[in-house]
This record gives sequence, structure tokens and C-alpha cells, in this order.
Amino acid sequence: MIQAQESQTIKGSINKMTDGKVLVTGAGGFIGGHLVEYLKNKGAKEIVAIDKKPYDQWYQVHDYADNRVSDLQYLENCNDAVKGVDWVYNLAADMGGMGFIENNKALCMLSVLINTHMLEAARHADVSRFFYASSACVYNGEKQQDVNNPGLKEEDAYPALAEDGYGWEKLFSERMCRHFEEDFNITCRVARFHNVYGPFGTYDGGREKAPAAMCRKVINAKLTGDHNIEIWGDGEQTRSFMYIDDCTNGIDKIMESHIDFPINLGSDEMVSINQLVSIVEDIAGITLDRHYKLDAPKGVRGRSSDNTLIKKELDWAPNISLREGMEKTYAWIYDQMTAKATV
Repeated sequence: MIQAQESQTIKGSINKMTDGKVLVTGAGGFIGGHLVEYLKNKGAKEIVAIDKKPYDQWYQVHDYADNRVSDLQYLENCNDAVKGVDWVYNLAADMGGMGFIENNKALCMLSVLINTHMLEAARHADVSRFFYASSACVYNGEKQQDVNNPGLKEEDAYPALAEDGYGWEKLFSERMCRHFEEDFNITCRVARFHNVYGPFGTYDGGREKAPAAMCRKVINAKLTGDHNIEIWGDGEQTRSFMYIDDCTNGIDKIMESHIDFPINLGSDEMVSINQLVSIVEDIAGITLDRHYKLDAPKGVRGRSSDNTLIKKELDWAPNISLREGMEKTYAWIYDQMTAKATV
């Protein structure tokens, strides 16, 4: 059983977040954009926000941040990024929903270059704290074959049998954070995200995750009058989904904590994909004819977060129910889709 313990030497006062300069990588992405806003609202005075996408593809661009377009697969770009930075939040990665992950294994694994070079740059720049965004995809697949998943505990990542491609990259990068802390005295914090969703995220194009995809499909049915919906798999596969506001709050707590091992950051409110569709149908006030694409990418059979450890160590638990979060997400995607339809 993993036990929380203090690092022998922890560099970086928690006041560094507000008094010093912080860097958010992947800031043009869904979680990164929300995290920049969260840190600003908390009092961060200097925020560097970096993403490799051009600005017109960022989900959120915050004028108060030092926004930069840079590809952090390259060490020289990482060295430039960390100059004068006290804390790093590394969220940069090539990733998406299950369809993207299963069809782009090599591309997902290339994200190892980002974390490798960011850690190397951070240690030479004397960065005091380093956050790494990992994933529930690191967990052993044999523990996720039952739809009635009891919740994945942190120790369930070993013996290792991670999601092919994306999960293995995340697991390797977790280990790299661990050894950089041990060998180079850079304080690292690692969170295993469980299916984060909410406004200002991907809802079409192939990288979207289930909550956004279901909102898009139901909204499209409502707008077109075609009351059919395609569901990947048989719909009985189970997941838990965490709203973005809970995620950013959890990142903050983990970054400022003593926890020097990977820890779950997710919801333990598990639902089937069929139940998720029913929630969105109810929000939309519509009932659809369901068609199941059994040969589509569908991932593991059952996955949920066991939050025992984070509740015990940080007194953290999600505040936003799936229904409440889906209502907010549906409203945002509806506005985006109807705005496009009138252009």
C-alpha cells in the first residue's frame, strides 16, 4: 500500500506560485486553458502560457498571460520556456479520446520527448516545483475488464500493463519524474487524471472524449430532427468523469502538497456510456434511437477512480455532480454548434 510521506528536501515555498513566475504548458488545450485562469484568479502574478498550436486554435487565450507558441518536444524550446520560472505545470501532450488514442499510438508516445526535455530544462534552471499531468490509462488493463469496476487504487498501476501507446508513455514519464526528484532534488507532483470534461474543450474532429461527443451527437439530433445516435461499443462499458473546475482545484492541492507519488485525480461517480447518453437526452428533452457500433474503439470495459487516498491526504473530493457538469457542458457545446450553423 502506498503511504504518503514527506520528501527529504522539498524545494519551493507554496508562496512561489503567487510571488514568482509559473509556466503552464499545453495552455492552448482544454485543461491548460482553464488552469491558467484558475492560477490567475488565485493570485499568480506572472504566468507563461505555452502551446505548439497557433493562437487561433487555442481554446482560451488569456491576455494577462505571457502567451507563446512553441513546440516543447525540442530541448532548446524547453530551455527558453523555463527561464526565470519557479513552478512548472506540464500538461502538454498529443492526446484525445479513445478513438484518437487507439489509432495514434506512436504519436501519443512521442509526448515522452516533452516531459523528458521539460524535466531536463527545469533542473538546469533550478525550477523548484514540477507538476506532471498523467492519466488513468497507466492502470493495468487486467484490472479493468469488469463493468462493475470497484475503483482503481494507486497501486493498481503495477504490475504494469498500461493502455498501449498513450498509457505506457504516461507511466514512463511518471517514473522519470520520480527519479528526477530522487537524483536531482526537483520537487515533482504527479496526478492521474480520470476523464476530465467541461466547456472550452474538443467536441468534434476525432480527439473529443465521451461527454463532449455525446453532447454533440444529441445536439445534432435535436437540430436536424434525425433522432438516431451512434454509440461506440455496446454502451455498457463504464467510466467516471470529472468536471474541469474540480480538476483545476485538485491540481492546485496536489501541487502544494507533500505527496511525492502519483495520485488519482478523478470522480468516483461511475456510469455506463448508456447512462451518460440518457443524462444528455434528459438535458436536451429528447429520446433517440440508439445504434451500437461494436467494432469501434471502446477502451477498457470498466474504469473508475478510487479516491480513498486523496480524500485522506488532501481532504479533496469532487464538488460537481455529473448531471450538473453535463448541463454546463451541453449548454456551451450547444452555443458553439448553433453559432456555427448561423455563419
